[in-house]
Amino acid sequence: MNSRTDSNQITRDYFDAMLIEARYWDSDIPSTEMELFGSAFHTPLMTAALSHLHNVCENGMVEFAKGAAAAGAVHWMGMGEDSELEDIVATGAKTVKIIKPHRDNDEVFRKIRHACGCGVLAVGMDIDHAFSADGGYDVVCGLPMHSKTTEELRQFVAAADPVPFIVKGVLSARDAEKCAAAGVQGIVVSHHHGIMPSAVPPLMVLPEIRRAVGDDMKIFVDCGIESGLDVFKCLATGADAVCVGRELMAALKGGSIAVTERIQEMNRELMAIMARTGAKSLAEIDSSVIRMRTF
Repeated sequence: MNSRTDSNQITRDYFDAMLIEARYWDSDIPSTEMELFGSAFHTPLMTAALSHLHNVCENGMVEFAKGAAAAGAVHWMGMGEDSELEDIVATGAKTVKIIKPHRDNDEVFRKIRHACGCGVLAVGMDIDHAFSADGGYDVVCGLPMHSKTTEELRQFVAAADPVPFIVKGVLSARDAEKCAAAGVQGIVVSHHHGIMPSAVPPLMVLPEIRRAVGDDMKIFVDCGIESGLDVFKCLATGADAVCVGRELMAALKGGSIAVTERIQEMNRELMAIMARTGAKSLAEIDSSVIRMRTF
């Protein structure tokens, strides 16, 4: 993929084109406390829904969860064995379990039941792995995937109730509106690290998505978040919280303590920008401080 169609580079360029006003009068040291689905957290930074981190460090997924829990952050989990999810939840990490769009819906429902039975914070589906790059249905780790209908989504939401259901891979107001109509409580605006060439940057489409679904639905952002400055730009554009993947994977090489330290470092970077823009809480982050570079 060349740089003109590389969705990750396009997303990075969009982040870097966002400039921020300074607003010092009446500002103070800010709080980054966040409430999500009835639980309180110290930060809007969350781990991304990663999988198979045993190649990064021993028992990588559980160490990742421990790092998030110690930082007071939400932890997300992608693919993995049932026993791995049980071990993750046992760390005390408030966890969101994301399920692939398996061709076999019985397997989807089984995974929903298991996740809810484990006591997860929320459960959901990763919709952008339904298709492969060659135009067919995807196969992930030997498991066949398939596209899903809005009616099937309603059934997944009902199966999870009362646990909130989240859809990951939303990149249009159209899909966001369908999620809202199906009763979904949260969406992740993401192009799955450039799974489609020339994908619109999440922050470019995020304001339109927020207008489409209103304030009741939780909106999270994934893809290319590297710093507290990036986190601020996501929140200012309309996100409730963000998922950080590769930046925290790099930290995971040092174990759970290093993950905690990197989350806390990024959170301090976020606090510095909030203080300099007059936002004393996450709710006070003002979208009008964002200007797009035109020079």
